[in-house]
Amino acid sequence: METPTRTGGRILVDQLVAQGCDRIFTVPGESFLAVLDALVDVPAIDVVTCRQEGGVAFMACADGALTHRPGVAFVTRGPGATNAAIGVHVARQDSQPMILFIGDVDRGTRDREAFQEVDFAAMFGPIAKWAARIDDARRIPEYVARAYATAMYGRPGPVVLALPEDMLLDEVAAIDRPRVERVGQAPDPDVMEQLADLLATAERPVAIIGGAGWDAAAGQDIAAWGDRAGVPLVAAFRRQDAVPNDCPAYAGNLGYGPNPALVERVKAADLLLVLGARLGEATTDGYKLITPEHPGQRLVHVHPDPAELGMTYRTDLAICASMAEFGEALALVDGPSRSYDLEAHDAYCAWATPSERPGVALDLGPCVMAMRAALPGDTIICNGAGNFSGWWHRYWRYAGPGTQLAPTAGAMGYGVPAAVAASLRRPERMVVAVAGDGDFLMNGQELATAIQHGCDMLVIVVDNGAYGTIRMHQEREFPERQSATRLVNPDFALLARAFGAWSETVERTDDFAPALARAAGEKGVRLLHLKTDVEQITAGTTLSAIRKKG
Repeated sequence: METPTRTGGRILVDQLVAQGCDRIFTVPGESFLAVLDALVDVPAIDVVTCRQEGGVAFMACADGALTHRPGVAFVTRGPGATNAAIGVHVARQDSQPMILFIGDVDRGTRDREAFQEVDFAAMFGPIAKWAARIDDARRIPEYVARAYATAMYGRPGPVVLALPEDMLLDEVAAIDRPRVERVGQAPDPDVMEQLADLLATAERPVAIIGGAGWDAAAGQDIAAWGDRAGVPLVAAFRRQDAVPNDCPAYAGNLGYGPNPALVERVKAADLLLVLGARLGEATTDGYKLITPEHPGQRLVHVHPDPAELGMTYRTDLAICASMAEFGEALALVDGPSRSYDLEAHDAYCAWATPSERPGVALDLGPCVMAMRAALPGDTIICNGAGNFSGWWHRYWRYAGPGTQLAPTAGAMGYGVPAAVAASLRRPERMVVAVAGDGDFLMNGQELATAIQHGCDMLVIVVDNGAYGTIRMHQEREFPERQSATRLVNPDFALLARAFGAWSETVERTDDFAPALARAAGEKGVRLLHLKTDVEQITAGTTLSAIRKKG
C-alpha cells in the first residue's frame, strides 16, 4: 500500500505518540508552528505552556527523572534555545533522559547568520549525548527513535534536535518507527563471583548509591541487600532518595556539609562499592574524600555506561550493568552479615535530628521536623541550588526513588519548575518546592504555569536577603568584605497572591507548623514565605563562626 503524505510537523507529533509521549513543555515560537498545529488534533499529548525556556527545560528534565523516559521540550531558535541550555546541562550532569526540540531557520538561509540562527550541533554538542539537525522530513521517524534510544540507553541524558521551519511544512511519505524501550543489561556472572569474593574478605565495606538509571526496583533490591549483608548505604550528592531513608542500612548522604562521622566511615572503608554514581566533585569533596587512586581501598564501580568505568577512578572491579538488573543479581550474592550498618544508621538518625538554636527567631531545623510530622512520607521535595537546601538534605527523610528532585549540577531556579512537572505527573502525591530568595526569582514566573495548568503544590521560599552560598564563601575567603551578595526582595507572599496562589508569611519558628497546617488544608498552589536571618547561614554553622575561622 502507498504510504500517505503528512507534513513534517504531523510526522513528528505522530512519532511522539508512538513513543508514548503524553506531555510536552514549551514556550511557543513561530519556528515550529507546524508542530503546534499538529498538536491541536492530538489530545493524547498535554501541552504545558510555560513562561521562560529555562523553566521549560527544567520541567522536561524533572519529568524524565520521574518517568525514566525522555521528558520532551520544544523551544524556538536563538534566545529560546540559549535559555533552555541550562536544562540540557542539568539533564547531562544528573543523567536524566530528555529531548529538546528546537525550531530552526529555514534550510535555504542556513549559514548566513539569519534571524536568531545558531549552530545547535556545535552549541549543544559538549553538553548533550547527541545534537543533530533534521533536514529531511522523511527521516523524522529515524531521528526521533534514535533520540529516544540515545536518551535512555547507557547513562541517560539529553538529546537536542533542531527542526528547520520549512522542513516541518514539507508534505512527504514517512514510515513510522515503533516504540523504543529501555534496554537492561545484566552483570556478567563471573564478575559477580569476583564481587562476592571481595565482599567476603572486606572488613569495612561501604556502598555509595544512586545515579544513572536508578529506579524503584534497584532501590528495593539494594536496600534489602544492604540490610541483610550489613553494608552501609551512603547516598551520592542529591541522590538521597535512592533507598528509603528508614532502611536500617541507610547511613546518610555525601555532598556539601555531610555528617563528619559518615566522612570518617567512608575514609576508613577498605572496600567501596559505587553503585550507579559517577563519583563526581560534590560527592567526593573535590576528589579528596575518595581520591582517583584511593590508596588502601579497593573500589568496585557499577554503572550502565562502559564509558564511565575507569574514566576518572582506578577501578579494581568494573561492572557494566543496568541498576535494576544489578540489584537482582546482588540479591543472590552470599556474604557475611555484619552489625556495622546498624551503627551507621544510628549515626545518621542522630545527625538528622536538629538541635535547638537559642535566640534564632525562625529556625529551619524544627520547620523541617514539622513537615516530617505533618506531610505524607512519600512527599516529593523539589529544590534548586543554595544553602537553604541543606536543611532539607540533612533533616528530611526521603521515602525512596522519585521523592527527591534536585539538580546535582547545582543550578538555581530548578525547584519551582520541577514541582510543576511533579504535580502534573504525580497528582495524587504531595509536592513541595523549596527555594531560596535568589533561587526563587530565577524561575518564580512559573507560578503562572502552575496556576494555569491546575497544579496542586506547596512552595516554600526561604528569604534571608542574600545570595547565601556566595556570602558564605566570601566570609570564608575574604572575611567582612561583602560584595554583590545582598538582595532587596519583594513581598513573596503578596507576589504569590498576585499570581492567584494562597500564601502566608512566617517569621517565627512557632508559627510555622500552624501555617503549614493551613497551607495543607488548601488546594492549588500555596506559598509560605519564610523570613530568616542570613547569620544562620547553614544547618551547622553561622556567618560569625565562619568569619572567626577565616
